[in-house]
Amino acid sequence: MSQIAIAMDLGTSGFRAQAIEISTGRKISTVITNGHPLPGANVIDHLHFALEIGVESTRRLILEAVSRVLSELKIKIQDVERLAVCGNPTQLSLFQGIEIRDLAYAGSSRLKRLSVRTPKRNAAIKSASEFPELGLPDACDIIIPPAVKDEIGADALALVIQSGLLNSDETAVAIDYGTNAEMVLAHNGCLYTASAAAGPALEGQHISCGTLAMPGAIADVQQIDEGNYLLLVLDDDMEKAEGSVVNLQDEYETNQHDRFPAKGITGTGVIAAIDQALQAGIVTLPKINTYDNQLHLGKDIYLNENDLEAAGKAIGAIRAGYFTLSLEAGIAPGDIHAAYLAGASGTYVDAHKSGRLGLVPPSVNRVKQVGNTSLSMACELALRPQKIEIMTSLANRLRRNHCMLAKSKTFAKLFLLELSLWTEGMPMELYREMLQRYRLCDLPPAQEIEEVEHSVRRDIGQLGSMGLVTLERIGTVTSVQLKECQSCLSCIEECPTGALSIDVTTQPPTIILEHSLCNGVACRRCERACVPKAFDLKDFFRPMEWEG
Repeated sequence: MSQIAIAMDLGTSGFRAQAIEISTGRKISTVITNGHPLPGANVIDHLHFALEIGVESTRRLILEAVSRVLSELKIKIQDVERLAVCGNPTQLSLFQGIEIRDLAYAGSSRLKRLSVRTPKRNAAIKSASEFPELGLPDACDIIIPPAVKDEIGADALALVIQSGLLNSDETAVAIDYGTNAEMVLAHNGCLYTASAAAGPALEGQHISCGTLAMPGAIADVQQIDEGNYLLLVLDDDMEKAEGSVVNLQDEYETNQHDRFPAKGITGTGVIAAIDQALQAGIVTLPKINTYDNQLHLGKDIYLNENDLEAAGKAIGAIRAGYFTLSLEAGIAPGDIHAAYLAGASGTYVDAHKSGRLGLVPPSVNRVKQVGNTSLSMACELALRPQKIEIMTSLANRLRRNHCMLAKSKTFAKLFLLELSLWTEGMPMELYREMLQRYRLCDLPPAQEIEEVEHSVRRDIGQLGSMGLVTLERIGTVTSVQLKECQSCLSCIEECPTGALSIDVTTQPPTIILEHSLCNGVACRRCERACVPKAFDLKDFFRPMEWEG
């Protein structure tokens, strides 16, 4: 009987898991989700949801989703000996059901008033009996790596270890292009950390036709001649394949039978489309200069000016983040000459395009793209649990030089300039003049990147002998009959993400909510739109059987 280990990346935008044969290290299968089971698109949304609905109810939703992922791995669950998870402090805290208020509230005085005792979040190996919802054998170990501080967690440790940053003797930065962009700067033997709340746009979320990196996602856009652009689409093996030829300015599309069809656009495709449109003059920030103010990427796939703004804010947060981090280290962004790019976005992005947009420091001449470091670290922990000691030692080291960007006045100034650039069209010359007024160092124009190394062909190195399963819908679906509902559809029309539907054949009518599509309790546009005021979002988060 083969003993099996499972590695899982609990990402803010979705989960990724792999089953591994312990004796050989052979990958068996891979499962990815197109979304997160909790309402909302970032850790702030998830924390807000947990505080209002309750940590235990929130944990139940996460464990239900994890259980469903495990059930799709094509293994016998009784053969599982270990489950290793990796993720940021919010995701791992919710997975364990421990205190989260210290992550939600920045002020120490408020935490004191609330009598919050900040948990240590040290490394732990727990029994699966503490997670009965997962259905794993009681003898199975659940391996949970340590956090560093605040918003920097096991995923940042994985970024440092798996990227090879520790082995570099040059001034270099490693960035995981996720919803919360973890970044680590290495300079003169010291490591400096930060996390920029970039939002979900660079992962293809909250984009009109967006999707996570999964089969059918547009991952790159390449100009082939004047006016025509080739789409590179992720195929069933999560590798780039040639898609259609499109004209960004209209809906013209040339489909060929041997080319891979696109279903949506992921973050790296968004980056590529914006870069190519800027190069061609089709975009002059903040406007898209087409007849309908959209960039067309084939039939029913497009980017509009709201998408451009969302992506610009994400790019701006990352540039302001590494700029601030470099100043914390006593250097300028121009002193950084190497970059390690992680995550799906860091893997599939065209490094040259990302450099032109400011996603890597301007003087970087060498880029290494390293894949999903959080999942690869979880794989190593699943096979060799003793590696948790290395992560603990590194966590202690990283705590010495952590920069919390939310409290940084420098970051606030830089991000304001980025907002002016992306949402108001402020010229880059004026941006650099403002840096002088703020008495900050200059941000030189981006130079051409000389060397790009791909350590993996896709963000998940090996999919396994039994291949990849993609879960399009991972969240719970709940139904509530509202006694005073007038079937006016105002709540459905107001929902920005299409999370709601209605069954008018029941009396009273039944409103149906898909949790993973919902923007969360901070949105509540559905409640405000309800004419008879019968809608209460909390009603949809009661315990119930899985309906997804």
